[in-house]
Amino acid sequence: MILGRSESGKPPVEPLTLKILVAGGFGVGKTTLVGAVSEIRPLRTEELLTEAGRPVDDLSGVEAKNTTTVAMDFGRITLREDLVLYLFGTPGQERFWFMWDELAEGALGAVVLADTRRLEDCFAAIDYFERRSIPFLVGVNCFEGAARYPADAIRRALDLDDHVPLLMCDARERESVKEVLVGVVQHAMTQAARHRRAVTT
Repeated sequence: MILGRSESGKPPVEPLTLKILVAGGFGVGKTTLVGAVSEIRPLRTEELLTEAGRPVDDLSGVEAKNTTTVAMDFGRITLREDLVLYLFGTPGQERFWFMWDELAEGALGAVVLADTRRLEDCFAAIDYFERRSIPFLVGVNCFEGAARYPADAIRRALDLDDHVPLLMCDARERESVKEVLVGVVQHAMTQAARHRRAVTT
C-alpha cells in the first residue's frame, strides 16, 4: 500500500467533526441516548443520588432513578466517512447548569430530549438555545407506559417555532437516535445557509 493512501487507492479522507449537545430535564434519557449510539465507550460522569439531594432533585416520574450526570456525557459517532459527531450530554439538574455555557462553546446544534410525562422539564433547555441562537431539534423520548400525543399537540404545548423540528424517538435504539442526530445536523446546516443568505442580501 502506498503511504498515505487507503487500500482502495484513494487518499484518506479527513473527516469534518461537529459538536452536538444533548440537553433536557433530569432523567429524560440523555445518558442513554449517548450510550446507545456512541461507537466508543462513552465517558460518563454519573454519581449516586443521595438523601442530601432529595430536597432539590425532583424525582417525580423517575422514582427508580438512582444516579445523575454531574458534569457531562461524551460519545462519538461516525455518520459518514467524512462526517463525525462528538456528542456532549449536559447535566439536567438546575444546580449543574453552570456547565452549560462551557459545553455549548463551538456547538453546531443541540438535541433537546423531552418526556411527555414532564414536558415542563425541557423548557429551560429550549429557552437556553433560543436565547443563544443555537439551532436545536426536539426529540420526544417515547418511554414505555407514557401517554402518546400527536406531534402537533406537543409542539403547541412547548410553544415551538414552526422551523424547529420535532421527532419521536427511542433513546435506547441506535437507529432511532441516528435519525435524530441526522435531523439536527440538517436543521443546523439549513439555518446556517438561511443566515448567510440574509447577511448577503
